[in-house]
Amino acid sequence: MTPIVAVTFPLRPRERTVVADALDTTAEAIYLDDLDDSARIGTLQTATAILAHDTGKDLRPNEAAHIRSARLIQFLSAGIDFIKFDQLPATVPVAGNGGAYSEPMAEHGLALILAAAKRLLIEHAALARKEFNQHTRNRLLSGKVCGILGFGGIGQATARLTRALGMRIHAINRSGRTDAPADWCGTIRDLDALLAASDVLVISTPLTPATRGLIGTRELALMKPDAILVNLARGEIIQEAPLFAHLQAHPEFVTCIDAWWVEPVRHGSFRMDHPFLSLPNVIGSPHNSASVPGMTEVGLRRALANIRRVLAGEAPHYVLSPEERRN
Repeated sequence: MTPIVAVTFPLRPRERTVVADALDTTAEAIYLDDLDDSARIGTLQTATAILAHDTGKDLRPNEAAHIRSARLIQFLSAGIDFIKFDQLPATVPVAGNGGAYSEPMAEHGLALILAAAKRLLIEHAALARKEFNQHTRNRLLSGKVCGILGFGGIGQATARLTRALGMRIHAINRSGRTDAPADWCGTIRDLDALLAASDVLVISTPLTPATRGLIGTRELALMKPDAILVNLARGEIIQEAPLFAHLQAHPEFVTCIDAWWVEPVRHGSFRMDHPFLSLPNVIGSPHNSASVPGMTEVGLRRALANIRRVLAGEAPHYVLSPEERRN
């Protein structure tokens, strides 16, 4: 029998063509949106793999309990900390779409780094006030250290771009080893060393119980007083109040925030408990680092490539550990 991939969320015709092309003859995609209640349950019961966006919204109450034969629940998003894992069968592996959107996110990160280093927003505002600060110095990035906390797809893509500027790469991942070019690589136990060495620190690690609140008052104090901190991952990795206090106390320290603590997609609204955007040493963007044309199709192909690994009897990538499945 042809394996079934149950797709839990709606896709446009063009995107369905991408799915069919990516699966080729290895499996048949069945879309829950096309089915009545009984057929939805039957498909979930017999599917070899599940392709999901947000099971809390995609699936109806109690439908997840009917996932019985699946060898993988594959999510379209790279970061899936917002998923209610306790509603999914504990025996079925769950994978995020790690690195799926790494190229546009790395470009966005580089834009934030350059805007901070070259004082672009500050001097643009000054020019609007008719101030011409030609002799105010900005920063040279060549020869400096770009620290990357989370050296997966996004981190490695960021490293390629910052290395092209002449920066040295210091990185942290789970193993402390990497085949990607890096001048130094450690594990989370080496976080203090990474913080102290970084002229630019890019956060691209998943939000897990181990990384929630990882960067607080002590960690910020270890960083250089004029460092640039870029968060492309999740707001909750950095403690909000300590970051705001650090920015107030260190006007040369710049934070670039793409990932916020409370956001519409994950939380239903946008909110911050401190007025970050009133500070001149903050650059913000609305978590749109991956929002470029064609990225949904790219994400689909990369998620389906992971499903095809399972169909071929290979181990899937980016499977969450039991600790990471704790909400």
